[in-house]
Amino acid sequence: MLDGWTRRRIDPALERLARLVARTGISADAVTLAAFAIGALAAVAIAFELFLLGLVLVVVSRIGDGLDGAVARIRGKTDYGGYLDIVLDFFFYGAIPLGFALADPGANAVPAAVLVFSFYVNGASFLAFAILAERRRLSTVARGEKSIFFTTGLAEATETIAVFVLACLVPAWFPLLAYVFAAVCFYTALSRIVLAGRQFG
Repeated sequence: MLDGWTRRRIDPALERLARLVARTGISADAVTLAAFAIGALAAVAIAFELFLLGLVLVVVSRIGDGLDGAVARIRGKTDYGGYLDIVLDFFFYGAIPLGFALADPGANAVPAAVLVFSFYVNGASFLAFAILAERRRLSTVARGEKSIFFTTGLAEATETIAVFVLACLVPAWFPLLAYVFAAVCFYTALSRIVLAGRQFG
């Protein structure tokens, strides 16, 4: 829901940073892999209850996730780059709840499982819609230039990162945040299923 608003505010800075990165010869794929590695370290830090370090790594990782697309627009986009970005994003979104589950299994394991399940359902609705949109040659720039068709929704990247950051700031809130955001993800998936019925039915 907030990705469009966020992009309008951070894209100019990302574009300037991307020009500097591109001049060094660093590829967009290398930025994607670096962001992935930092995101994985964030999950490890959270698992060891280093929540503030995890917060910093989450933010840096997601800056890298936005930067790779800006670098790709300068150096040239590839299908593999788009594929790698999506796959590693899903890794990140599953790894952070897992980190909280490992940090306190008694309190967080079930909420983390419910949250990851909601990500699974939401992700399936998103990717299946993108496949059918590609088949029908639909396009959108509602969330900027993307390698696949991006449907908007109530639960997008900005909201997910905000939940992760808040959970790092107040770890005791993770169960409540996980259940509430899981409900938001399920609603987003349902709304996308309804949209697909109207679009493709």
